[in-house]
Amino acid sequence: MILFDNAGVASSSGETPDTFDAQADHVARVFGGPLIGASSPIAAGAAAPAFALAGAPDRKIALSDFVGQTVILVFYPADWSPVCTDQLALYNELLPLFTEHRAQVLGISVDGVWSHRAFARDRNLRFPLLSDFEPKGAVSRAYGVYSEQDGTSERALFVIDGAGVVRWSFVSPNGVNPGADGILRALEDLARSGVAS
Repeated sequence: MILFDNAGVASSSGETPDTFDAQADHVARVFGGPLIGASSPIAAGAAAPAFALAGAPDRKIALSDFVGQTVILVFYPADWSPVCTDQLALYNELLPLFTEHRAQVLGISVDGVWSHRAFARDRNLRFPLLSDFEPKGAVSRAYGVYSEQDGTSERALFVIDGAGVVRWSFVSPNGVNPGADGILRALEDLARSGVAS
């Protein structure tokens, strides 16, 4: 179920909120309350903030490692939580589809590298999980998706083209698995537009 995204995708009720405030009001109506800790993710068309995060105790992975390749950034609140587990398992199953689009998935949370290592091993994840641990949430903040209230990354998705430009982003309520439809549409749009990936 898609509620809103910064490309103006219609909500399940047929409305198309076109501003962040309108989107927050829409979510409040759908969920019966205010959107607490609403963030403002960087928008499509903006340059993706550079980063280098620990992917293992002795290895950093940088966005610049993927120049010329599409990157799917998956910010999520925590290893081991039920929704995060289901969400990352789905992306793991869809890796062959993402690979067809020359897209690399990178998971990012504020968990440490040892938690990531155990979680990835236990769930047989075949894409890197990056630790936004210290300084805590710095990359999540740069992308506008850090929850000060919870001290975690929000559940957010970004598709970044090979030139380092954000082409699509989406923030989901933390308890809702955003699925992969929006990611796949963004990858198909990139392929149709001929943007190098």
